[in-house]
Amino acid sequence: MFGCFCSEIRAQLVEQQKCLEQQTDMRVQLLQDLQDFFRKKSEIEMEYSRNLEKLAERFMAKTRSTKDHQQYKKDQNLLSPVNCWYLLLNQVRRESKDHATLSDIYLNNVIMRFMQISEDSTRLLKKSKEITFQLQEDLMKVLNELYTVMKTYHMYHTESISAESKLKEAEKQEEKQIGRVGDPVFHIRLEDRHQRRSSVKKIEKMKEKRQAKYSENKLKSIKARNEYLLMLEASNASIFKYYIHDLSDLIDCCDLGYHASLNRALRTYLSAEYNLETSRHEGLDIIENAVDSLDPRSDRQRFMEMYPTAFCPPVKFEFQPHMGDEVCLITAQPPVQAELLLRFQQLQSRLATLKIENEEIKKTSEATLTTVQDMVTIEDYDVSECFHHSRSTESVKSTVSETYLSKPSIAKRRANQQETEQFYFMKFHEYLEGSNLITKLQAKHDLLKRTLGDGITDCLAHILIYCQSIPRVVESCIRFINLYGLQHQGIFRVSGSQVEVNDIKNSFERGNDPLTDEENNHDINSVAGVLKLYFRCLENPLFPKERFSDLISCVRIDNLYERSLYIRKILLTVPRSVLVVMRYLFAFLNHLSQYSDENMMDPYNLAICFGPTLMPTPETQDQVSCQAHVNEVIKTIIIHHETIFPDAKELDGPMYEKCMAGGDYCESPYSEHGALEEVDQDGGAETHTSEDEGEPIEAIAKFDYVGRSARELSFKKGASLLLYQRASDDWWEGRHNGIDGLTIT
Repeated sequence: MFGCFCSEIRAQLVEQQKCLEQQTDMRVQLLQDLQDFFRKKSEIEMEYSRNLEKLAERFMAKTRSTKDHQQYKKDQNLLSPVNCWYLLLNQVRRESKDHATLSDIYLNNVIMRFMQISEDSTRLLKKSKEITFQLQEDLMKVLNELYTVMKTYHMYHTESISAESKLKEAEKQEEKQIGRVGDPVFHIRLEDRHQRRSSVKKIEKMKEKRQAKYSENKLKSIKARNEYLLMLEASNASIFKYYIHDLSDLIDCCDLGYHASLNRALRTYLSAEYNLETSRHEGLDIIENAVDSLDPRSDRQRFMEMYPTAFCPPVKFEFQPHMGDEVCLITAQPPVQAELLLRFQQLQSRLATLKIENEEIKKTSEATLTTVQDMVTIEDYDVSECFHHSRSTESVKSTVSETYLSKPSIAKRRANQQETEQFYFMKFHEYLEGSNLITKLQAKHDLLKRTLGDGITDCLAHILIYCQSIPRVVESCIRFINLYGLQHQGIFRVSGSQVEVNDIKNSFERGNDPLTDEENNHDINSVAGVLKLYFRCLENPLFPKERFSDLISCVRIDNLYERSLYIRKILLTVPRSVLVVMRYLFAFLNHLSQYSDENMMDPYNLAICFGPTLMPTPETQDQVSCQAHVNEVIKTIIIHHETIFPDAKELDGPMYEKCMAGGDYCESPYSEHGALEEVDQDGGAETHTSEDEGEPIEAIAKFDYVGRSARELSFKKGASLLLYQRASDDWWEGRHNGIDGLTIT
C-alpha cells in the first residue's frame, strides 16, 4: 500500500516537471508569434508610409507650379477650399512620418522586448527546474525515511508480540507445575519430590528470562512506534508544504517578471498606437478647423482680388458729343416736359410693379436656395455605425446597407437635389432678368426725377388717389367682386394667376378698364390680387406712417365703441381725398364680411390679408408683436366703419353701395359665376313678359330651388313667382308666398 502511494507521488513529480516545461514552451511559442506578428506589421506600416509619401508627393508636384501654390508660399492666404486641400496633403505626409515611426518602434523596440522575455523565460525555467528537482529529491528522502522507520516499527512490534507469546507460554507451564507440587500425594518418593521442585525453579527462571525479553522488546516496539508516528507527521507536513506552497512558489519563479515584461512590451505598442492616433487627431483637428472656415463670401472676395484686371468694373461711359452738340443733360422745356412727366409717371408705376414681382421671385428663389442648402448641408456624414465592432460580420454588412450610404438612398437624394437646383436656377435667372430691368428703369427714373425736380416724387397710382375721388382700378375691382365674388370662398386669401394679375394691371396702367365688360371672364382671385397689389404699390401706404403708433395704441381700449371713436379722431387728420378712399374700401370689406359663412372671410381674416398692405409695420418696430395689433385695428375699422368714417353729409365723395350692376347699383348678394353655372341652363323660371315694363311679371318655376341665404327665395317646381325687376343677368327681385327676396332665372 505504501509503495503504491509513493509511486503515485513519484509519477506526479515527474508530471510537474513536464508541465512546467510545456508551459515555458507555450510562452516561447507565443512570444515568437508576437515577434513574427509585429515584424510583419512593421513591414506593412513601412510600406503604408512609403505609399502615403508617394501619394502626397504626387499631388504636391502637380500643385507646385500653380498660382495657388505661389500664393501659398507668399502669404499663405488661400481660398478656403484650396487651404483644405493643402492641409489634407500635409496630413497625409504627417501620417506617413507617423507610420514610419510606428514601424521603427515595432522593429527595434517591441520585437526586442519579446525576444528578451523569451530568453528570460527559458533561463528562469532552467533555474526553477534545478530547485524543483532538489525539492523533489528531498521529498523522496523523507518518504524513504518514513518507510525505514515504519519497517523498524513493524519489526520491533513483531518481536514484541513473539516475546509476549513465549512469556504467556512460560506462565502456563509454571501454573501447571505449581499445581503438581501442591498435590497431596504421599506415596511419591522423596527423590521425585526434589525433582519436581527443581523443575519449578527452572520454569520460574525461564519465565523471568522471557519476562525480561518481553519487556525489552515491548520497549523497543513503543519507541519504534513513536518514532514512526513522528516521522509520519513530518512526512505529511513536508508533502503538504510542497504541494500547497512550494509548487506555487516554483511556478512563480518560472513566471518571475514574465507578465510585467509582457505588460511593458504591450504598453509600448499601445503607447505607439495612441500617440499615432493623437498625432492623427491633431492633424484632423487642423483640417476640421479649416472645414469649419469654409466661407464662400470671403473666397469670392479673395478670388476677385486674385484677378483684379478681370473683375475690376470698367470706366463709366461718357457722353460723346456729336458735331459740336455739347449738351449732356436731359432737356425739360415746356414742349417736352409733359411727355417727360408722363414717361416719369409710367416708369414709377412700372418700377413699383416690377419691384413687387421681383421681390416675390426673390423670396421664391431664396426659399428654394434654402432648400438646396439644406439638402447639401444635411448631416449625413456620421459613419460611426459602420465602425461598431461585432462578432458577427453579417450585422456590420446589414448596418451599412440599411443606412444613407446605400445606393438607392443616395440616388434618390441626388435626383431630388438636382430637380430643386434646376428650379432654383430658373428662379434665379428670372430674378436677375427682373433686377436688370429694374436697374435700367430705375436709372431712367432717377435721372428724370432729378431733371423734373422734387415736386413729382409720387408714383402714378398714388397721384390718382389725390386727383380722383376713387381710383379707377379700385372702383372697377370692387365692382367686379361685388358682382361675382361676394361668396367666393377664400377671396383675398387665395392667390390668383400671376399672369392674369399682370395682364389686368398692365391694362389699367395703359388707361383701359379690363373689368367693364358684362361677362365674368376673369378669375375672382386674380381680380382680388390686383386690388391688393394696387394698395401695396403705393409709395406711401393708405394709412400714414406717422400715425402708426397712435393707431395701434387703440388696441388697449377694451370698449369697442370708444376704440372706434378714437380711430375716427385719428383718421380725420388725414387728407380728405384719402379718407374717401378709406371709407369706400372699408364699406366694401364690411359688406364682404357679411358673407363669411360662404366665403370664409370674416373681419379678422380680411384684416390678416389687408393689414400688412394698408398699414405696414415700420422697420423700427417689432414686426411680430406689431402685426397682431395692426390686424386688430383693421378688424375694428371693418366692423365699425360706419362709426369711424364720416357719412356723405360730412364728407363729399362716392359712397360704396351694396347693389352694383354694370354702371348702376343693385342688390346682388349671391352672384359668383361658379355657383351660377351649377344651375340648369334652361333657366330657373318660365317668365311671361308684360307689355308694361312697370308691371310685375308672373313666372312659373321649372325646377326646385333652395335659397342659400336669407335674401334668396326657396321654391318648388311649378310654383308661381312674381318678379318685380331685374337685379342682374341671373337674378330678379321678386315675391313668393308673400315673402320678398331674390330669385334665380
